[in-house]
Amino acid sequence: MSVEHLELTTHLCETATPPAVGQRFIRDTFVRGLALRITSTGSKAFIVETWVNGRSRRTTLGKFPALSLPKAQKLAKELIGKFAAGTDVVLEKRKQKALDIALQQVFDEFLASRKNLKSLTIKDMNRAFRETFPDWLNMPLRKITPKMVEARHRLHGENHSEARANLAMRYLRAVFNFAMAAYLDEEDQPLITVNPVKRLSQTKAWYRVDRRQTVIKPHELGPWIKAVLGLPGVDIRDYFMVVLLTGMRRQEALNLTWGKVDLVGKTFTIVDPKNSKDHTLPLSDYLRELFTRRKAVAVSDYVFADSAGRRISNFRYAIARVENESGVSFCTHDLRRSFATIAESLDIPAYALKRLLNHANGADVTAGYIVANVERLREPMQKITDYVLKAAGIKETAEVIQLKQARS
Repeated sequence: MSVEHLELTTHLCETATPPAVGQRFIRDTFVRGLALRITSTGSKAFIVETWVNGRSRRTTLGKFPALSLPKAQKLAKELIGKFAAGTDVVLEKRKQKALDIALQQVFDEFLASRKNLKSLTIKDMNRAFRETFPDWLNMPLRKITPKMVEARHRLHGENHSEARANLAMRYLRAVFNFAMAAYLDEEDQPLITVNPVKRLSQTKAWYRVDRRQTVIKPHELGPWIKAVLGLPGVDIRDYFMVVLLTGMRRQEALNLTWGKVDLVGKTFTIVDPKNSKDHTLPLSDYLRELFTRRKAVAVSDYVFADSAGRRISNFRYAIARVENESGVSFCTHDLRRSFATIAESLDIPAYALKRLLNHANGADVTAGYIVANVERLREPMQKITDYVLKAAGIKETAEVIQLKQARS
């Protein structure tokens, strides 16, 4: 970097040559603090450098010749006057830039900073923002007020879904919290100081959405399984049975690959589930036979793929047919709840049930010291399968106990 002190003229600005490397500064002796900066590529720009509140400040006025020298000198005097009065123009400019950043840009930066977000979560967040805030995406954060948040939350809940309205606002709250932590001044103080979504808690405006508690009851297992086994498509038929008999989440079962199924050891492994901890479970005898049959005709790495090798995806018509034939209304996640309810009613130990469902131990310190060996889960898994098949009349009858109410 080379520095020279000369009185700037238009001719000098036009004829000044660039440095071989780095930058060349020609500081104006007429207006102290003004300089012409020339890069090695030949780009020329006017800058102002001075001190304010004990800190060195540099700001760019504009490029030459688009910005003329007389205009640059006038702007420099005005700016230096503000600095001399104690106004940190650079900091104010930085604050304004942070406040003017659009919601979409902050949202994109938020997603980029979250390395462990699952693809489904990202997809759902994008969907929520498109559904709930389409007219806010290009709006500066500073213009999104608590009053706007309260009104949009109420409107979306009334016209669409209370649960989705709550979820969208939780996502928005997370993005604002990110902005408050990410955009700081030189004192590490947040440039954005208000999270407008707090208004919903302050006014107790969150919708109360009761958690779904539906399960397939013991007397419904027979007609439900009969309807499932009567489906024309063997792939969706097998999928429903596996989810019911393993308690897997919808996407966990769809993502299961043959490389994670051990038919000899009679186990399967769920990779990167909801809590991000790979989860190995035993196969009951019925499930081992089902997987063996599917493996013999497999044309895809995915366990649940159709004859063309495509992973199955559309369950709407199959669910409608099963509901119509069995009289049992259900969604895929009801099968996981049914699995958990059956396991609890069979007096399977709490730690084993947690392990079967791959639930986090949370504050349960004792559970953290218990390593649930897969073989120790084999008997509970077989017990659950036997109960379901007997209740459905597929195996010899056995005493069918009344299920307890599902826990939240």
